[in-house]
This record gives sequence, structure tokens and C-alpha cells, in this order.
Amino acid sequence: MTSLPRNVWLLTFAQSLMMAVSSMVVFAGGLIGAKLAPIDKLSTLPIACMVIGTATAVVPVTFLMKRIGRKYSFIFILIYSIAIALLAAYTIYLQTFYWFCVTTFLFGVTNACVMQFRFAAMESVTPELIPNAASNVLLGGIAAAFIGPEAAVFGKDLFSTEFLGSFILLAGLFVIAILVLLALKNPKIELVEFKNAPRSLKSISKQSVFWIAILSAAVGYMIMSFIMTATPVSMHVMDEHSLSHTKWVIQSHIIAMYLPSIFTAWIVQKMGIKKMMIFGLIAYLICIAIAYSGHYLSNYWISLVLLGIGWNFLFIGGTTLLPQSYHANERFKVQAFNDFIVFGTQAIASLSAGWIVYTVGWEMMLLFTLPIILLQLIVILKWTSTKTRVQADQ
Repeated sequence: MTSLPRNVWLLTFAQSLMMAVSSMVVFAGGLIGAKLAPIDKLSTLPIACMVIGTATAVVPVTFLMKRIGRKYSFIFILIYSIAIALLAAYTIYLQTFYWFCVTTFLFGVTNACVMQFRFAAMESVTPELIPNAASNVLLGGIAAAFIGPEAAVFGKDLFSTEFLGSFILLAGLFVIAILVLLALKNPKIELVEFKNAPRSLKSISKQSVFWIAILSAAVGYMIMSFIMTATPVSMHVMDEHSLSHTKWVIQSHIIAMYLPSIFTAWIVQKMGIKKMMIFGLIAYLICIAIAYSGHYLSNYWISLVLLGIGWNFLFIGGTTLLPQSYHANERFKVQAFNDFIVFGTQAIASLSAGWIVYTVGWEMMLLFTLPIILLQLIVILKWTSTKTRVQADQ
């Protein structure tokens, strides 16, 4: 196996620190919301605000990368993120729910930046190593699964106000990430790739692979975010499972999101991207069945692990397919459009999760996901058969 360049490993380590914001807000945001929100149905609003912030920020963050380069964009946004983490700590000290939601919204810039790490890694390697680079960088999520929730729990009682210390620790993690990224080199794109004029987005979007890549990642994120956002509320607040058990389930879920990245490059080579994405959707269906069947700890744990695996297969599949739809000088606008769609749908799912779980209950909420999963399965199967027929005609 060809070794990956130093850039990829630096991005992996830095992403593990920077992604702690997501796992911390997912774990602690709903709990802080349950305590501070004026009504129960708004308890997951801090998490939803972060996702909405991500969807809002993806386009400007992508074009910031185009203007000043990957490295300086990463460092600039990390400095910004330190300030937001300290501001979040202050809003918790003041016990102001809506201002805390504002800070989680502002963390969307941080998340949008993290989403660019996979593209920076893919631009740092030769085409045949793209699946390996994308998978390797996402492995940073395994560490983030521990770092975020553990920092939240460790910092929870550092001060008299619960969770204030958690966000101060998060600011410290961002400082370390800056130190790591100082050694990063901006990925260099060969000039020969820029000989042809960039196509319009309308022209690029006529390719079926473009939409399969985007829809796979979007559906993967939508279903995952919808169920994951509601889990701490359903599990800890409604079913009264302990905080430690809730943390364990969320950590296991996040590990399951990224641990398969060790094998996904191999899976792509052996099975192909299409089959991997189909298996991701099957994992989602089994997840729904297990979660629907009971409220025991084992039901939550197994279903959330399957939810993570399904997300990995769909997201890695979509991420790996996307570069097949654009040339190097088209990458920024395609990446911006892709991330806007992906995180826009995730924002809708996350925003509605808390309201739906309180209104119709856990079981009905799970059933709402089935039509989306089945529709995406049909889309992928149809694309597979269409592509085979075209090749046969040639």
C-alpha cells in the first residue's frame, strides 16, 4: 500500500481536534438546551442552530479557501473559533438560552471549515489515492468521538455553572489545532489541469454522477442528523437513561461513523462505490428496525452504531464520486454547491428532530425516515442499471 503524504496526516490530526466542537455540541447542546430552553420542544435548538450555521457558512468558507488558500483559511477560522468557544462559555455563565443558540450557530463556520479537510486531503494525493486520503482524514472523527464528549464531561463541573468549563477546554483544543496546521503545505494543483475553461454549474449538473454523489451524502447526513439529534433527548430526558450511558451511546455512534474509514478504501476497490452506498442504506433500514423495537440501552446502542456505519458508507461514497464530476479549476464551486445541499438538508433534519420527537414520539419519528431511505435506494439502483446499459451500448 502506497504511503500517504505528510499533509494528509496533519489534516487528520487537526481535524480530530477541530471536530470536537460537533461531538461536544451534539452531546451537551441538547442537555444544556433541556435545562435552559423555555419549552421542551426547543431543547435541541442549539444543535439545530449549529447545523443551520454550517449550511449558511459552506459557500463563503469555500470561496475563502479559493482566495487565500487552504492553510491560511484553516488557521484564520480556528482563531475565530477560539473566540466563539469563549463566547459560548460566557453565554452559559449568563444562562441565556437564545444567546447560547447564537454561539452554536456561529460554530457553523468551524464545521464548514472542517468539511473542507477532506477536499484538501484529496488534493494532496494522486487520483488513485483519493479514496484512501478521504477515508484517512475522516479517521480523525474517531478521536473526536472521545475528545468532544470527554471534554464536555470533564469541564462540566470545573466551575459552579455546568458546562462552562467544557467550552473553555474546547478553545484550548483549537489552539493545539493551530499549532499542528502551521506545518501544513497548501495542496498544489498541476497547471496542466487548468488548460480548459471551467464549465458552468448548469453544465456540470447534467452529469448523473454529480447528483448521485450529492444525494448520497445529503441523505446520509439528513437521516443521521435527524436520529442522532433526537437521541440524547429521547434517551436521557424522556427515557431517563443515565448521562454516562447517553454519552457512551453518542460516542459509540461517532466512532461507528469514522472507524469504517479504515476499511472503506478497500471496500471501494473490492465492491465498488455503488454497492457500498447500497449497504449504507441497508444499515439505515436495520437501524430503524432495531430502534423501533424498544427503548432499552441495547436498542439505542446497536441502532446508533448502525446509523454511524450507514453514514460512513454513504458519505465516503458520495465524497469519492464527487471529484469525477469536475475538473480541478471547477472544484471550489462544485464543492460549495455540494456542501450547501448536504448541510442544508442536515439543517432541516436537525431543526425538526427535537420538535418531532416531543410531538409524535420516538417510534413515529423513526418511521418518517423510511420513505427517504427507500427513495434513495431506488435512485442508486436505477443509476447503476442505467450506467451498465450505456456501457453495454458502447
